[in-house]
Amino acid sequence: MTRVREVYYWDHGADFGLSGFAGRLVARTGLRLDEGVTLALAGAVAEDDDVRLGHDVRLLLDSALPDEVLHAVWLAAVRRRFDPVAEGTDIRAWLRRVAEVCPPRVLERDPYEVASLDEVRPVFPEDELRTAVTAEIASVAAGLARAVAVPDVVPALLRVVREADADLGLRLFLRVAKSYSVAIGKDAYDRLTALGDRLTFPWPVVSEGLEVRWPPVDPGRRDLGIGRFGAQMLAAAFRGTDWRHEGTVRENILRVIDNDYGDVPGSYAAVLLEDVRRLLDSALPDAELAALWRAVSCRVRVTGEDGFDADVRAWLERVAGECREHLATVDPCYVPYVSPGCTEAAESVLREVREAMRTEVPEMAEVRAVAGVLEDVVTTVDPDLGFRLLLQLLGTHEVPVAEARRTRYRALAERLGYSPDHIDDTLPAPEG
Repeated sequence: MTRVREVYYWDHGADFGLSGFAGRLVARTGLRLDEGVTLALAGAVAEDDDVRLGHDVRLLLDSALPDEVLHAVWLAAVRRRFDPVAEGTDIRAWLRRVAEVCPPRVLERDPYEVASLDEVRPVFPEDELRTAVTAEIASVAAGLARAVAVPDVVPALLRVVREADADLGLRLFLRVAKSYSVAIGKDAYDRLTALGDRLTFPWPVVSEGLEVRWPPVDPGRRDLGIGRFGAQMLAAAFRGTDWRHEGTVRENILRVIDNDYGDVPGSYAAVLLEDVRRLLDSALPDAELAALWRAVSCRVRVTGEDGFDADVRAWLERVAGECREHLATVDPCYVPYVSPGCTEAAESVLREVREAMRTEVPEMAEVRAVAGVLEDVVTTVDPDLGFRLLLQLLGTHEVPVAEARRTRYRALAERLGYSPDHIDDTLPAPEG
């Protein structure tokens, strides 16, 4: 019988259950934890609708795992912040006390919720998950054994995966790795995030607090996790006057550059900084640069108090400054540079720009007004940037794009190294 799995992100925005509770204990500062405080915290978690804590504890209690395995996993997950055995309570008696303050409870859901959850409920056979999690723990076994101040933690985690529950074993493994700052390679991190996504974990379960050995920041990368990036995303964030609903000017800039989920920290800031530097260092006249920015961000008709970009070069310098400040924070060793331009794509991009300008629809009026500037970006600044600005212009002004042209765009995007969803993330949805 196929196991019915929970849609975790529906009820949780952060780590949850026993792994989330262990994270709370590790993060606490101040007085030493004792049994009373720890149980009170567990009860508070349960009252806050985290029914998974009690469920996780009962999974361990219902298993045949020996006490020494349960003790090792508990100590490692909480980084020895509280040891019930040292206080004179055996580990199963302790887990039963936690279970008592977290009684079984089923969250009430209306029919709409049930139907919505059933549509996205993950299907992940337990044997397949067990094999995958076992492989990930084994891949960092040496690092765990060196860093974790609990004997036999690796065999203990593996037994939880194999003999209790692979989902819980994965979350406890991640919590132990975070508690002891065990470094995870980028390839392993990608596999873990893929597992988390498939299990519908909220992103902090895997990513928040995990020590990852990242490769160097590369401003020339184009296969970023979220389709749009750089000047495209900046224009999308400041579209018309909509940006004011998301916060201040600075907060909106930071939304664009602090967006590295799943990517090397600093990647989005580095790519945006490269785009901005290319434009600032170009020979484009201020008037043309301003016209291009205001067209791509749909701010042609915006006047009055939204004048943060009235001086376009000052505006772009401000963005560049925020990018440099962010990069200095997340990667102090990084020295910004501009990667080589993709000049071999210039002819193909220029052809698509000119083809797009022949589209006879009312939505093209403001796009066509900057056709010459866009051609100059392609031929004198960077074809890759020119192509992304073309896509953003078409998307911003909701210009219909026929499937044949969309197919060519996808091929060109693949040639330039974009992620597979880049075109669909930028252009308006196909008609019909």
